[in-house]
Amino acid sequence: MNNSKITQSIWQVILASSAGTLIEWYDFYIFGSLSAIISQKFFPPSNPDLAYIATLATFAVGFIVRPFGALVFGRLGDLVGRKYTFLLTLMIMGGSTFAIGLIPSYDSIGILAPIIVLVLRLLQGLALGGEYGGAATYVAEHSPHHQRGYYTSFIQTTATLGLFVSLAVILITRTSLTTDAFNSWGWRIPFWLSIVLVIMSYYIRIRLQESPLFLQLKSEGKTSTNPIKESFGKKENLRLVLLALFGAAMGQGVIWYTGQFYALSFLQKTMQVEFIQSNIIIAVALVLGTPFFIYFGKLSDKVGRKKIMMAGMLIAALAYYPIYAGMDRVADLSLKTEDTAKYSIENSISRNDKMQNIEKSIKTRTFTDGSKARETITVTDGKSEVVKEIIVSNAQLWWLILLVFIQVIFVTMVYGPIAAFLVELFPTRIRYTSMSLPYHIGNGVFGGLLPTVSTILVTQTHDHLAGLLYPIIIALICFVVGVVGIKGNMISQD
Repeated sequence: MNNSKITQSIWQVILASSAGTLIEWYDFYIFGSLSAIISQKFFPPSNPDLAYIATLATFAVGFIVRPFGALVFGRLGDLVGRKYTFLLTLMIMGGSTFAIGLIPSYDSIGILAPIIVLVLRLLQGLALGGEYGGAATYVAEHSPHHQRGYYTSFIQTTATLGLFVSLAVILITRTSLTTDAFNSWGWRIPFWLSIVLVIMSYYIRIRLQESPLFLQLKSEGKTSTNPIKESFGKKENLRLVLLALFGAAMGQGVIWYTGQFYALSFLQKTMQVEFIQSNIIIAVALVLGTPFFIYFGKLSDKVGRKKIMMAGMLIAALAYYPIYAGMDRVADLSLKTEDTAKYSIENSISRNDKMQNIEKSIKTRTFTDGSKARETITVTDGKSEVVKEIIVSNAQLWWLILLVFIQVIFVTMVYGPIAAFLVELFPTRIRYTSMSLPYHIGNGVFGGLLPTVSTILVTQTHDHLAGLLYPIIIALICFVVGVVGIKGNMISQD
């Protein structure tokens, strides 16, 4: 009977913690999922390429500021408690995301638009910096020691599921509206929906009790009075923080980002795969891959965290180039044979609400492998805009899903066990602060910079695959540090 009550309590904790964390990730990633549209709405239209890079940089800012959120909220969590800290981060994240959906476009308020977006993105990053450490610590401190990998792996699914939910909401919204309506105002709907999800999650979380290990420390008067100083001012603990960063979190951050967001960016911007198809590819791969977070988390309880994480980093670094080369070939028109009998041109003239003449021409080339190349030329008041898209065949669609799914498996190998690894590395009294900083530097700085750095590498070299150099090098460095520095199952004796 007692074991049944304990199990029930753990599942309640996991449900409440995971629901809130999933929503925070959803809030955080709809910005990235809609980055192409956001670059058009909030940044100067004179240079589209520069506007897109600026959008990616703004997106990266949310990652870069996460370590500061880890310090602020990690300290608060070690002083006041885990529960109320991640309630606060939830409200900050939800409010910021909802507000992004209300910002007028650059055409309406000029330079204020990107400035407001940047401020709200900073708030998002700060909130997420405090969320993950609190949720992972909270679940781990309710879990039996021999099952921490298994139970914390449910928290690990939330980042990927949050991305999946964001893609699903965007797809549903996009298919429910016309293209013009979605591009005009429909893209704001996913941001507005976040406030409903946040309220629901807050209701679930407010009913939780504080972590039993934290309550015990508090009752014994053993909580830290200065978690930041104790975490980073003591040589022994600082060494663990640095090992956690350069031997685990840094590599995990770039692999997580490459296998999901970079894959989506590569499909849409480099391969020019049609919007709905590209999102379907990522969404299906995420659904198929998500159970493996649980699998590798549970496996880490048996064979150790290090073996699985290091294997994931090494295999990913070796496999990225051939995987992305295979993806790139699918959209390489120079390798295709055109079926000239199926070439078509559609022309139309319409008027929008401002009574501006809009001429649209759609040229479609069909190839013998079943794929199509579509070029849409829209002329508004004499200004021309060209959008090129590749529509892949069903066979190619599943091939791309497989290639992205393999990348998601790499993600699950390094990400599934890492929460338990970080929690076990540090003592309870400073755990929230100590584990949050290296995690968010690894993910926020090294992972968050990936799209910007990779885009610059591709732009400078004119090589589609040059952007992969960044995650490959970071993953290999982290692999070497982890293999040498992590000694078996490093578990705090606290």
